[in-house]
Amino acid sequence: MELNVYKINGEDTGRKVQLNDSIYAIEPNEHVMYLAVRQYLADQRQGTHKSKERSEMSGSTRKLFRQKGTGGARRGDINSPLLRGGARVFGPKPRDYRFKLNKKVKELARRSALSAKVMDHELIVVEDFTFDTIKTKQMVEVLNNFKVNGSRNTFVFAEPDRNVVLSARNIQRTKVVLARNLNTYDILNTKKIFVCESALKPIDEILGRVI
Repeated sequence: MELNVYKINGEDTGRKVQLNDSIYAIEPNEHVMYLAVRQYLADQRQGTHKSKERSEMSGSTRKLFRQKGTGGARRGDINSPLLRGGARVFGPKPRDYRFKLNKKVKELARRSALSAKVMDHELIVVEDFTFDTIKTKQMVEVLNNFKVNGSRNTFVFAEPDRNVVLSARNIQRTKVVLARNLNTYDILNTKKIFVCESALKPIDEILGRVI
């Protein structure tokens, strides 16, 4: 399939770029995309939550009341969960939320996400660009040229560009990523995804093989 190539001023260059149909023109697999996003979000969790259980509380283990005859519950020592300041029943413990996904599943998820963006006309191929200086205003102008300022946008580069990264750093909901680090969550969690021409090759090298 072919897509038009745009300048950063929002104008069409008149050129077209040929895209790999096995990456950008497949039927999106929603379940696979769900699994990839779920894994990404699970990996972000620290899992360090912890509350003390009864055996970990500091306090006397003396039985406060006799077992029967008081008319109340059998609550035992002062660390009982029934008392204010006592332990928590089945409280959270540190755990690892990560889980494994096969490499082919994650590749299919990324191809599905890119194809979905192309189908929704939310993937734009732009000429390679850089900035002479670090200035947020320059990136704001690029967003204004495409009428996407204020929405969530992602720019994909083949190699890191310090001036572009730092110019976009203070703009909310605007992200700059490398093609080799592009994941399903980054693709789906954006309104428009701008892919530089030079970034198409590394994406093709990573995801181009047919499974």
